[in-house]
Amino acid sequence: MTTPVFSIITPMWKGAALVGATIDSVLAQSFADWEMIIVDDCSPDGGAGAAVVQSYADKDSRIKLIRASVNRGSSGARNQAMEAATGRYFAFLDSDDIWHNDYLSTMMKHIKENKDESVAIFFASYRRMNSLCDAELLTPYVFTGKRTYKQLLRHCPIFPSAAIVDTAKLPGKILFNEALKALRDDYAYWLEIMKNGLTAFGYGDVLVDYRMRDDSMTASKTKMIKPQWNIYRKVLKMNVFSSAWYLFCWGVNGLKKYKFSKGEKNSI
Repeated sequence: MTTPVFSIITPMWKGAALVGATIDSVLAQSFADWEMIIVDDCSPDGGAGAAVVQSYADKDSRIKLIRASVNRGSSGARNQAMEAATGRYFAFLDSDDIWHNDYLSTMMKHIKENKDESVAIFFASYRRMNSLCDAELLTPYVFTGKRTYKQLLRHCPIFPSAAIVDTAKLPGKILFNEALKALRDDYAYWLEIMKNGLTAFGYGDVLVDYRMRDDSMTASKTKMIKPQWNIYRKVLKMNVFSSAWYLFCWGVNGLKKYKFSKGEKNSI
């Protein structure tokens, strides 16, 4: 069997209602050389989500279902999928988000045209949709340009379902921090990749639909303050003053993110 170009990493928790649409968006991709690994993280749904995934896997061998024996959060589910992945490029996609049909083909074009060997993370822009994914709640979030480790400490424009990691650029196996469960684990993962000089690059193509709860945009940002602080203090071991500075920058940029759709390239 040939190795796929992309391994799509999808954690799932109670995904019966939405995962089918997510899988359909992958099946509709114009670039077809992929495998999709979906890890059901012990969902308390009587196996409903896993049954939906299995119905697709029975028809297409590129789709693989893993039923976790222990709940490990999205970080652990992603790690389990990554351990089983065989493709060079890890493309992350949550079980309730949607890729546009040309997502993989457009990102592959960007990856091939990239001449900067430091870039290990490639990410697209995205639409911010309601829970039904039939109307935009905010204008699209667009970020273009390069991001370094220090810049990422102040502001993270990388949305997991719009991000692709070139594993050939990594110094070794890098996994998600499972101690973080599902709170800022993706952010810590990007930082871990980039801490030794690797970078990320964002493209203005709006290629992903992110389902947002209609009433939780402000509340979700407030809920993230403590986990964000813990990244600086407990994961990165920064002192109080540095942590406070970066938390302030993160907060300011977070407010801007919900007010403006473009111009994020110049965030502090």
